[in-house]
Amino acid sequence: MAGTSYPLGASASHVTWRDGKRYLWLLGLVLPVFPFAEWGLAAATGHGYFWWLLPPVVFGVIPLVDLLVGKDSDNPPDSVLAWLESDRYYRWCTYLFLPLQYAGLVAACWLWSRGGLSATDKAGLTVTVGIVAGFGINTAHELGHKKDALERLLARIALAQTCYGHFYIEHNRGHHVRVATPEDPASSRLGQSFWQFLPRSVYGSARSGWHLEKQRLGRLGKSPWNPHNDVLSAWAMSAVLFAALTVVFGPDVLPYLAVQAVIGFCLLEVVNYLEHYGLLRQKTSSGRYERCSPQHSWNSDDVASNIFLYHLQRHSDHHANPTRRYQALRHFEESPQLPTGYAGMIVLAVVPPLWRRVMDSRLLAHYDGDVTRANIHPRTRGKVLARHESR
Repeated sequence: MAGTSYPLGASASHVTWRDGKRYLWLLGLVLPVFPFAEWGLAAATGHGYFWWLLPPVVFGVIPLVDLLVGKDSDNPPDSVLAWLESDRYYRWCTYLFLPLQYAGLVAACWLWSRGGLSATDKAGLTVTVGIVAGFGINTAHELGHKKDALERLLARIALAQTCYGHFYIEHNRGHHVRVATPEDPASSRLGQSFWQFLPRSVYGSARSGWHLEKQRLGRLGKSPWNPHNDVLSAWAMSAVLFAALTVVFGPDVLPYLAVQAVIGFCLLEVVNYLEHYGLLRQKTSSGRYERCSPQHSWNSDDVASNIFLYHLQRHSDHHANPTRRYQALRHFEESPQLPTGYAGMIVLAVVPPLWRRVMDSRLLAHYDGDVTRANIHPRTRGKVLARHESR
């Protein structure tokens, strides 16, 4: 993608490459401002439907822009990766999300408790705050993979709003180890709808996070029931946050806080659903799973969705290089490609017949028609084999 800017500190040999998306990453900071934008528009016009503005933007406008703008499959050359990752401008694009995220949450609590909103208006605001929280989990995902202590702390803070702090542990030490295997609760299976996947991933991820921490502490000779348990400390952070908001704004905010948290982590889980749907790492002669490769993640180079998700859709490179910063993630030709960006795919995922119609044939094509190479949902295995082996 052509552009005019490049990171500071580049040598003369590097200036032939430009990051055309350099300043587009700032658009990611637009989403957490929506609670304030909706408030202003509703107050200025007297129309309550503005409290529902964010859902059609995320699930309507962004997919449309994806279709209109198209894809960007350009990769930064290897020679620029080091200085591209060292440019702190890109880090601030993620750091600034958090104060905006929490400012919106505090404003919402005030509006839920004292804003004189109707039940419908409050519901719209709750959905908006939940969607922002879901994007906050994505920001936490970017920060939580880094080695810097500040970024890891910021990741945990971002996750506190959705009570999903265990994601920080399970995703890094669980999902990245077991991805695209039947043992991974966050890898969805062929023949499994999102609504079947959701409870398995929510419960399985929490259970896995606890088990991983119990193992870690056990190796240190410690009980899991102590302050050094990162799962307990993450949940405690959420409890303190919710308690503080309840003390300041009253108990009336608790139902809205609970609902926005559910919306937020469900947005994460629907993204989990589409990232590895049906993809399976085969076992080697030793009985171990083959190494994770670009063929084990669904990818998309749609520009708009990638801008708002910090290149999460270049998921194969993320699994190959978990600490690589979003601006340096690369496209792989051999990766299976989604027909559109995550925003549009989420709409398909929540309607299982549409999802199967679009994705099952793509998955089968990825495996050259051999459905037995896919990660098949055990409960529907017979039906899936009968449907696809006859083709």
